[in-house]
Amino acid sequence: MKGGSEELPEPEAARTRPLWRCEQCGRAFANRNQTHACGRHDLDALFEGRDEARILFDLLLDHVRRCGPVKVLPEKTRIAFQVRMSFMAVTPRKSSLAGHFVLARRTEHPRFARIETISARNQVHHFKIETPDDLDDQFDQWIAEAYAVGEQRHLRGREG
Repeated sequence: MKGGSEELPEPEAARTRPLWRCEQCGRAFANRNQTHACGRHDLDALFEGRDEARILFDLLLDHVRRCGPVKVLPEKTRIAFQVRMSFMAVTPRKSSLAGHFVLARRTEHPRFARIETISARNQVHHFKIETPDDLDDQFDQWIAEAYAVGEQRHLRGREG
């Protein structure tokens, strides 16, 4: 990537390049031509008849916002959280939230129902939030780690 006077190392270039915006729906992505389902969805509609799940979502959102600004993106069946890239998503259930974090490393823990490896720096950790107590200090640490992935800080070179 050529910008000013010198070429950036690849990880730094990925972290700082302008976001690509879908011409159809207007959503911004870190990767050009990112696969997605275009559409505008209503957050409140996802929670119709799911009052307990909405309470958990609002608490979760408060925890996420402690990390910094975040885009909340309602989709057809889930809600994504995005900084430069999506780093977490939840799907409302009747009285809980099913979700996942994208972490830069594999983290084994009983609270993760499964872990999928997308790439060496993108490990998808699936979880469930059933009570406010699930949003504890450990969960906040995972939110912060996932938020850093959303900022693409995990792409910094060894010196960063």
